[in-house]
Amino acid sequence: MSYTLIVHIANAEPIVGEVDELPKPTDSLIILHEPRQRDGKEVPYIDRESMVAIFPIHRISFIEVITPLEEEEIIGFVRE
Repeated sequence: MSYTLIVHIANAEPIVGEVDELPKPTDSLIILHEPRQRDGKEVPYIDRESMVAIFPIHRISFIEVITPLEEEEIIGFVRE
């Protein structure tokens, strides 16, 4: 299962990307797949053809985990 993260890097705009598993307390790097800005645009300091970016944990202020929206229940027609 992959997770979508918002990574807040020190002195930079947040970056959105996917990871295969959440970072552990012992990790020193975070590997983001398909890095992009929050609005979906390209990150200016990452080459547009890059599909993976690796950031050192010491440069990250905090990480937000985006949970997928739960499927809405479908209510069918009810006959009274």
